[in-house]
Amino acid sequence: MNHFPEEKRGLVEPDHPQISIARQCELLGISRSVYYYQSPGESEENLLLMRLIDEQYTQTPFYGVPKMTTWLRRQGYQINHKRIERLMQKMGLQALIPRRSLSQPHPGHKKYPYLLKGLAVVRPNQVWCTDITYLRLAQGFVYLVAVMDWFSRYVLSWKISITLDVDFCIRALEEALASGKPEIFNSDQGSQFTSSDFTGCLQDAGIAISMDGRGRVFDNIFIERLWRSVKYEEVYLHDYQTVQDSKMGMQWYFPFYNFQRPHQSLDDRTPAEVHFDKPLNHFSAIKIARHHLNIV
Repeated sequence: MNHFPEEKRGLVEPDHPQISIARQCELLGISRSVYYYQSPGESEENLLLMRLIDEQYTQTPFYGVPKMTTWLRRQGYQINHKRIERLMQKMGLQALIPRRSLSQPHPGHKKYPYLLKGLAVVRPNQVWCTDITYLRLAQGFVYLVAVMDWFSRYVLSWKISITLDVDFCIRALEEALASGKPEIFNSDQGSQFTSSDFTGCLQDAGIAISMDGRGRVFDNIFIERLWRSVKYEEVYLHDYQTVQDSKMGMQWYFPFYNFQRPHQSLDDRTPAEVHFDKPLNHFSAIKIARHHLNIV
């Protein structure tokens, strides 16, 4: 496993009065090229199209390339389906059948059966689930992974990455496992979650591994609903300019989601109240949030 260069990259202080960027990179064990990395750019028009696709897809996730192309043409954009196909592929978006999948399968990785069919999930830490989604920036995009308790909808951990490497998924898993462990862990069959590094963490902890069937969107439905909430209630209300902006947005949103936002499906309780099986006052909520989430 590598040493997470993206995380170290965030520690560099470009305006430090005494230590140059080159020296900071040397001390952190990363190259200056890693620090100055920028995601491959798109034209202004393509970035606008990606923003429109992102919002429309969140509203109508059953739109594939043909319907999305038709919808954009009706908005006045003279585009062909090949362009939209490329942009949606870059964003990791497909119609629900086959399901949206940012994490693509790896032919050499072991796949595990789906263990949740017919299972009554009746308590916290019985089943955890995970998934990856796309967050737009002004000049590109980043990827967000989260680990969530199936029963309470409580978000146990999350990480943001500029790439789809497995490392940020493992970091999210390790952070979640620091607070407890589930009986079953469910994911899709993407290469990040089927990698031996990721499944090895689960096996070492004695956790049963469950994976969605290919093309079955409802196998991991609760985290799909989480992404919809994240985008409508936070991402679309703010124009993130940088990776750091997206991290700050999630640092605000997930404590709000866990500790303040009541869920109708939870009898108007918050995920934290259900997960910890007790009402939480302001101070206890802050203490738990700092321990369980990415708040520094």
